[in-house]
Amino acid sequence: MRAGWTQDRLAARLGVTQAYLSLMEHGRRRVPERIARAAAGFLGLPATALPIADAADVEARVTDRWVAQALSRLGYPGLAYLRKAGAKKNPGELLLRALALDELEPRLVEALPWLLLRFDGLDTETMTVWAKTRDLQNRLGFTVSLACQVAERNPYYRMRLDELHQFEELLERSRLAREDTCGRKEPSKGMRKWLRANRSREARHWNLLTDLKVEHLPYANYNPGTMAELSP
Repeated sequence: MRAGWTQDRLAARLGVTQAYLSLMEHGRRRVPERIARAAAGFLGLPATALPIADAADVEARVTDRWVAQALSRLGYPGLAYLRKAGAKKNPGELLLRALALDELEPRLVEALPWLLLRFDGLDTETMTVWAKTRDLQNRLGFTVSLACQVAERNPYYRMRLDELHQFEELLERSRLAREDTCGRKEPSKGMRKWLRANRSREARHWNLLTDLKVEHLPYANYNPGTMAELSP
């Protein structure tokens, strides 16, 4: 329990009994999402402590605007001008829900590796299971590989490299052989041919038809504090 928060005090703020809170803390009771979000707010926990909704959960349809708002609430500098009050999402869940879209605005696709660079302590095992239930492991693996490339070239993110490499290795075990796209609808026959010829080594490895490369990411060579200059 964080300093200043006894079990009794936190239980009262959450509207549960101290005994029930103790059971949740010791894993003997499931922690409802409402309580997990409230506790994270009261204790000042990072966004990675927020619950990740089950992959099968049905919610309001995820759109470009939904993704943009969620990114802005997590502090993505390129979308700071969109920030509005609202509940934050776990960055891992946001990443997976965005990757599940078959069409996503290019600037939002470019923002996704930033989530992996900005937030440590991601629940990579849960994210991997979530991705596998939706056949998203190749899209996720490619996004992780882009984050690795940024960490290799940008000293600001260098400390994230080991954790990202471990995540990449975890996803490698379930890499799919079938070809997929990332952030765009099914391309035409001519576009498929062009993408196969012009995609990066990493995109080829993850069997993705995309021309996205690390040099397209606005934060690849910048300190995040300077990214405001890159915003619209």
